[in-house]
Amino acid sequence: RSVYRKPHPAQTGALGPGPGPEARRPGKGARPDQGAISLHVNGTLQQSGDLADQVWSLAEIIADLSTLYRLEAGDVIFTGTPSGVGPVVAGDALLGAIEGIGKLNVRLR
Repeated sequence: RSVYRKPHPAQTGALGPGPGPEARRPGKGARPDQGAISLHVNGTLQQSGDLADQVWSLAEIIADLSTLYRLEAGDVIFTGTPSGVGPVVAGDALLGAIEGIGKLNVRLR
């Protein structure tokens, strides 16, 4: 019988410098454990899901990564992905959003 083991957050995530010099605080009433997440590529919805569906909660991921890295305001933590993953190329415009938290616009070079 096969046994599924949840991967450790440090194995499924990548940590990098933040997208800009200013940290953005979540909106009033934002819940980091639930909320719609989405990714648009060139204006087309490519992925959507909900934070509540993640294997590890945001609190667990941050707590674990904090033992390995110095986390600072503006850092971005990449984790697994909802269905719909696909290739992106230079010139693509990406818009990631988390309900109640905010949006991140990126143009690939």
